[in-house]
Amino acid sequence: MSDTPEPNLSQLLAARFSDAPDAVADRPELHALAARGSCRAFLDQPVHDDVVQTLCAVALASPTKSDLQQRDIVVLKSAATRQRLADLVSGQAWVAQAPMLLVFCGNNRRQRLLHDWHDVPFANDHLDAVINAAADAAIALGAFVAAADALGLGSCPISAVRNEAGAVSHLLGLPDHVFPFAGLALGYPAAAPEIAKRLPLHVTVHEDRYQEDGLRDAVASYDADRAAAQPYARQRFVETFGEVAPYTWSIDKVRQYSAPERAGFGDFMRKRGFRLE
Repeated sequence: MSDTPEPNLSQLLAARFSDAPDAVADRPELHALAARGSCRAFLDQPVHDDVVQTLCAVALASPTKSDLQQRDIVVLKSAATRQRLADLVSGQAWVAQAPMLLVFCGNNRRQRLLHDWHDVPFANDHLDAVINAAADAAIALGAFVAAADALGLGSCPISAVRNEAGAVSHLLGLPDHVFPFAGLALGYPAAAPEIAKRLPLHVTVHEDRYQEDGLRDAVASYDADRAAAQPYARQRFVETFGEVAPYTWSIDKVRQYSAPERAGFGDFMRKRGFRLE
């Protein structure tokens, strides 16, 4: 057993933020939230049904817009279905190795069915219907991740399910007005996750009004700190941009979004019955 004391909440926050505050209370239940990281390497150990169902229940106990409950979780118990989903999000081989995969969906269909059943027109057929359902799914996803951490599991969201939204919807049998928001790989972690550094809090937390004073300098400082502490294992699109040193967070994000991605998602959503005006 290690004699090294466990870090307190202030230390965990300082590992992530250059301007972390001193925590007002060192609550153990906040440690996992402050220290969590994405898990892409799992032990060869199944996640039992009762664990998954408990996590789903906790996730769906999370807040929901106006009690509309516009989110669903599809649990992929079939190994063949998990493999098919992994094939659809090609380029992420680790997905196929996860003991369990789930897909979090936005669901505006139930609300529309309620209107049909009560013979009342649905008067909000516009973009906000999508945003409400997506927000509900995102809240449930975040709650599920936090609950999984509390039970000693690791997880990693998979936004790439939207790259092939039509094929994923077909695989899962999603009807109109239900859409895949994100997948989630779930299992027992093979190693403790790394605490990834985040942008300084003064960049992303605003008082009274949004502001960008000093943003470029703050990003440059963050780039340098993160490159020194957590260098990237590979550079994106070297064939296009070449290799650079230092390779920083902002360079990586610019390269990531230099390639078109999900340009057809709006068309997919329209085909699923949504109006995006």
